[in-house]
Amino acid sequence: MNLGSSIRRRRGKGRKAGGEPASAPPRGPAALLTPRVLGAALGVALLGLAVGWGVATRMLFPAPDALTGLVEVPDVQGRTLDGVEQALAETGLELGAVEQFHHPALDSGTVVGQAPLPGQLLLPGAPIRVAVSVGPDRRPIPTVSRLAATQAVDLLRATGFQVTVDSVESDRPRGRIVAVDPAEGSALALPADVHLTVSLGPPSVVMPVMLGLSEVVARDSLEALGLVVGDVEEVFRFGRDQGRVVGQEPPGGTEMERGSAVRLVVGRRGGD
Repeated sequence: MNLGSSIRRRRGKGRKAGGEPASAPPRGPAALLTPRVLGAALGVALLGLAVGWGVATRMLFPAPDALTGLVEVPDVQGRTLDGVEQALAETGLELGAVEQFHHPALDSGTVVGQAPLPGQLLLPGAPIRVAVSVGPDRRPIPTVSRLAATQAVDLLRATGFQVTVDSVESDRPRGRIVAVDPAEGSALALPADVHLTVSLGPPSVVMPVMLGLSEVVARDSLEALGLVVGDVEEVFRFGRDQGRVVGQEPPGGTEMERGSAVRLVVGRRGGD
């Protein structure tokens, strides 16, 4: 065999047909990522995850035991305290703190609220807090008849009453209290209404014209209207003005309260 041809054969080994070199086997880290190796790594990872979950759920954060022996909270609203204690004793619960407050519609001793609410689950012996009505808040009507109307209304409202006001003509000064209904001192369950009657003052009259009337007639006319003759001034007059009203204060047409005084000027002869 020729030595030169033998050398050429060795050099040509490892090339593909057509003269291309054959692919060399992979080397380095990539050579380790075979399907078998990948499968083994995935199995190890899953095993580690399972072990970690087991440790976390059983040792670090164990699940609570099954809820057993719990009792349901009964609805005790609308009962008396004796009825509440009986109902709670039947379910294995206990009566806790009792709070009291005024209720405008429920009688004293009626339970109007509870905590925890009905239907919740609790361990036996757990306390149930309740709120009990002591009935409506009752307050006496304060004395307001000596006050002005605005002050009386403010005081009654501050005490908790609802106030209505009516006005009438009265001999009492304007703005003063004439009547209180119900009477002062009456104890009422709140909310309650109190009616005030307030004076508009004495009835008013229109001052008539007195000029030319005799003094006697003028006096009688004023008294009939509820007015009072006050000062009477005499002035010198001749003839027909003697003994008659020649001046008045206030003038005719003035609106006046009953009981008001009127000043008259009457004519007189000199020397009389």
